Amino acid sequence: MKKLFAVGLIGISVGMAWGQATNYQTVTLFVYSFTKFVQWPEEVNTGDFEIVVLGNSPVFAELKTMSEKKKVGSRAIQLSKIAGPSEFKKGHILYVSTEWLSKYSEVAGKVGDLPTLIITEHATGTNKGDINFIHKDGKLAFEINSPNLTKHRLKASAELVRFAVTN
Repeated sequence: MKKLFAVGLIGISVGMAWGQATNYQTVTLFVYSFTKFVQWPEEVNTGDFEIVVLGNSPVFAELKTMSEKKKVGSRAIQLSKIAGPSEFKKGHILYVSTEWLSKYSEVAGKVGDLPTLIITEHATGTNKGDINFIHKDGKLAFEINSPNLTKHRLKASAELVRFAVTN
């Protein structure tokens, strides 16, 4: 069932056009799917599941709607928004908006080796998190940065890796 869910959701999502503006409902579906196909270390698998959005992005409103209806397993989703990396204390996911990509090294330095999945809104050059949304043939897709995942002590499932774009 889990595998069927992954194939259906990711397959449909990848097929949706990126177009002139990002479809943040689709981005939110991806982010929620990542919670099911990324494994965090045991020591952070208690309490609420925390998603932090860095900067201004329309994804925040979509994630808020999703977080009020969904759970990660039996855990409630706690969503917060921060204006800068200095405000980041902890979180299972840190979603980095486009406005912070030029200062990605500051963001990565603040996260360090915490078990936090860094997702970038749009990958550019070397400013890449653990999972990065990209444009591929005019469609929304994502890539996985395996060395970063390892640094953050996270493991992506084989299903997730299979659906990632490779360069």
